[in-house]
Amino acid sequence: MGEKKYAWTFPHVKGTMSTANLMRMVLAALLPAAVFGVFHFGPEALAHMLVCVVTCMLTEFVFEAFADRPLAVTDCSAAVTGLLLALMLPVGAPLWLGIIGSVFAVAVVKMAFGGIGKNRLNPALCGYCLLLWLFSDIMRDYSFGDFGAETLLGQLLQGETVDPLPMILGNTNGGIGQTSSLAILAGALLLLAFGVIRLRIPAAAAVSFVLTLFLFGGRGFDQLWLTTQICGGGFLLGIWFMAVDCVTSPINRQGQVLYGLLIGVLAAALRLRGIEEAIVYAILVGNMAVPLIEKITVPRAFGQRRLVKVHNDKNSGTA
Repeated sequence: MGEKKYAWTFPHVKGTMSTANLMRMVLAALLPAAVFGVFHFGPEALAHMLVCVVTCMLTEFVFEAFADRPLAVTDCSAAVTGLLLALMLPVGAPLWLGIIGSVFAVAVVKMAFGGIGKNRLNPALCGYCLLLWLFSDIMRDYSFGDFGAETLLGQLLQGETVDPLPMILGNTNGGIGQTSSLAILAGALLLLAFGVIRLRIPAAAAVSFVLTLFLFGGRGFDQLWLTTQICGGGFLLGIWFMAVDCVTSPINRQGQVLYGLLIGVLAAALRLRGIEEAIVYAILVGNMAVPLIEKITVPRAFGQRRLVKVHNDKNSGTA
C-alpha cells in the first residue's frame, strides 16, 4: 500500500435538510439582530445589509456564469455571507466598504476554492478582516448619535469601568447587528430549536473563554467585567453564527468540542492583549486547525485495534 491519504468531509453532506433550506433558516435566525439593527441605527443599517447581500449574490452569479459552473446562487449561502458581513460593520462606514468586503469574501475566499462546501475559511470573517486591515480607522469608528467612536468593550479594554446592561439590551454603539445580545440569543435559540446547530461548539467556546479570562485576567470572578467581555466585540454573533459554520467546523463530536475550546481560549488570550475583534481571529485560526483536529479525533473503526495486532503478529512470525 502507498502513502496514507486523508480526506475531510463536511457536516452539511449528512442529513436530509437541503443547503437552500439550511441557509434560509440561518437567514431567519439572523432576522432578530438585523431588525433590531435597523430599529436602533435607522435606514443606514438597512442600506448596508442590502448592499452586502446583493453584492455577494451578484458576485457569486457572475463567477459561476463566467466559470461555466452550475448556478447555485439560489441556495442563499451568498446572502448569508452578505448579511453576516453587514451585521459586523459600523453604521457610519461608507457603502462601498461593504462592496469591497463582499466581493473579496465570495470571489476570493469562497468561489476561488470551488464554492460552498470547499472553502476552508469563513468568507464573511475574511471579508471583515480585509476591511479591518485596509481601512482600520473607518472600521473602528463606531460613532453614532450621542455615542463616541469607542464601544463599551473598547472602553473596558482601556481600563475604564462600564455597565454591560446597554450591551444586553442594545442601547449602545457597535457593529450593526452586534449591539443587542438578546437579539442574537433569540436567533441562536431558533437555530437550536430547528436542529440547525448543536450546542457543543458555542458552549465549549463560551466556557473556555470565561475560564481563561477568570484564570488569567487578574479580575477574578468579576461579573460585570466578564459580562462585558462576553457581550462585546461580536463574541456572541461569532460563536453562534460563524464558529458553527457547517463547512468550516469539524464533523465529529470530539472534534467540535476541541474546536470550540480552541476558539474560546484564543479569543480570551487576544482580548487580554487588548484586541477587541479577538473572536474574528480566533475563529479563523480554528478554521485552519480543523483538518488537524479531525485527524486526531477521527473515531476508531470497530475492531481496528484487533486487526492491527493480528497483522503485527503475522509479520513477526508468531501467528
